[in-house]
Formats: sequence, C-alpha cells, structure tokens
Amino acid sequence: MLAFACPVCERLVTFESSRCLNCRTAIGFDFTARSLLPVTDGDGGRARRCANASLAACNWLATGDRLLCPSCDLTRTRPHDSDESGLTGFAVAEAAKRRLLFELADMGLPIRGWKDSPGGLAFDLLSSERGPVTTGHADGVITLDLSETDPSHRERMRVRLEEPYRTVLGHFRHEIGHYYQDILVPPGTPWEERCREIFGDERESYREAMDRYYENGPPPGWKEGYVSAYATMHPWEDFAETFAHYLHIRDTLQTAASYGVRVDGPSIGTTDPFPLHASTDGDAADISEMLDAWIPMTYALNAISRSMGAPDLYPFILGAQVESKLALIDALVREPRVEEWSGYPAATVATSPP
Repeated sequence: MLAFACPVCERLVTFESSRCLNCRTAIGFDFTARSLLPVTDGDGGRARRCANASLAACNWLATGDRLLCPSCDLTRTRPHDSDESGLTGFAVAEAAKRRLLFELADMGLPIRGWKDSPGGLAFDLLSSERGPVTTGHADGVITLDLSETDPSHRERMRVRLEEPYRTVLGHFRHEIGHYYQDILVPPGTPWEERCREIFGDERESYREAMDRYYENGPPPGWKEGYVSAYATMHPWEDFAETFAHYLHIRDTLQTAASYGVRVDGPSIGTTDPFPLHASTDGDAADISEMLDAWIPMTYALNAISRSMGAPDLYPFILGAQVESKLALIDALVREPRVEEWSGYPAATVATSPP
C-alpha cells in the first residue's frame, strides 16, 4: 500500500480516509487515478461517493452515471438489510476487498467482473447466521463467510486449526490465488508443466486429498517445502497459499517503502548469515531482491511485536523450496499481458434473503 497526501493541504491521509483531519476536505479514492481526490457530490463533478458509502463504509468514488465504485460493483451478493450483524461484517469485508483490489491492479493483474464476462470475478459476502456458508472459490466467484470478520470467531478458528495467522484479507488473498491460477497458468502451456514440477500434479483427486489431510494432518517435515500446513493438502491449495503469501510480502514491503521504513541492522556485530541491513523497495526487480529486503524486515517486525508483549507479526519460516514456489508466482505475475481494468456499468447488488 502507498502513503497518501490530502489533495488540498498535502497532509498525510490513509487509504481508508474519507476526510482530511487537517483541512476537513471530503476526499475519496479514485481507482483509475490511484489517488485520493476531493469529493464533488452535488455539483455535477465526476468525483462522487459510491452508493455504498454508508452501508459498506466505502470511501471509493463512482464516476459517470455509475452508482457503485469498481470495488463494490464486484460484489454479487451481500446480507439482507434486516441482518444487522451481517451488515457489520459486510463493511469489514469490503474494506479488506478494496485493499486487495488496489494491490492486484498495482501489480497489473487482469480484473474482469462477473457482469462483463462468463466466469468473471464476483464476491458473495454471506452471513452464516442465516444458513451455512463455506468460504471458497468456484468459477470466478469468491465466497466469504462473514463470521470471519468477527475477531473472536476468527481467533477460535485459528487456534482450533493450529494456524499461525488468520485474517479477512488473508482469506481474500488465498481465494484470489485460486482465481488467478486458472488465468495465469493456461492448460497445455509450459507454465502448466512448470507448476506441476514445483507444486505437484493438480489432477490428483481433490476429495481424496482433502479426506487424507483432515484425517492425518500435514506430513512430517512439511515446513521444509510448504508455507503452511494447509498448503500440503493439494497442489491447488499449495498454489493459493503461496500466492497469498506473495501478496503479503509484496504489500508489506511496498507499505514500508512508502512510509520510509527501513532496517539498518542491530547496533552490535553478528555472524548471522542473513542480510540484516535492507532498504525496502516496492519495485524490486525479482523475488530475490524482495526476499533480501523481507528477511531483515521480519526480524525487526517480530522484535518490535515481542516488545509490545504481542505474538510475532510474521510467524513463518521460508525454506528453499518455498522460495522456489514464490519465485514461480513472481514470474507468473510479471508475465506481460495486455488486459486492463475495463470499468463497470451501473448496477444493483443482490442481497441474500432475510
């Protein structure tokens, strides 16, 4: 994520800001310009607030005759207006989705909405209080159980599943990995063969792999080759977990660089083989440069988190095999492509039944 300045007084504002705290200017995020602009509601200007400004706490702008911003327009289903707890979670989920879409567009990945093409990207944000919901991806549709927006529920699930990390943004990053695997790794291409070499053969029965994983857990020594235990279940899950982790690393490094955060190393000499001095660069040429900045950054972030009496901010270890998988994701992301954000027509959003 980038650091932003108020377009009027140039004081610091955040990606989520809807008003400058210094000059009180109403502002909103313009997706196309990738910047915060003054809101011009009511005077015929192009920078109007999204129709979900109140419902989803959305600070993005809708342009032209569109009612919704590009992010909200990708939401296919949301909780019914009578579902108060569901709508609270809906706003939390939409905030994470906006951050996800900013990063995807910043990386130049193609984004096609469900209204524009069959199998296009759509989000169903559903409340499990009204019926069972399974978080997942199928044919371009990403479904999120909005109970995951409740910190207490999410922590219970994290502990029960013995996960080191569980966030709403993490869910979205994982599921979008499934979506992009179909796009970035076309069948019958050298990329498909390379993915099978690195992640395994995705033609393995998913049902059998899932049953085996939930019955036996991850194999011994899995940390040597996988970024998470869940990644061991099936090559599809390994790809999605690694893709999500790539987004974690890239976004955090870009944020650090934008805010001028750098690691100069400890004040005492060490014999640690890893580089402990790094200036983060959001435009690293390849995965090796990213990891050279990432490793000392995680050292520092974990040390700071422990000083606050909190768990490690980055509870992962990246082995050589994981780095090879991240390198493949990096190569896929950097592959030149011509698709661009195409814009979306005005539309209504479906709601789940009361």
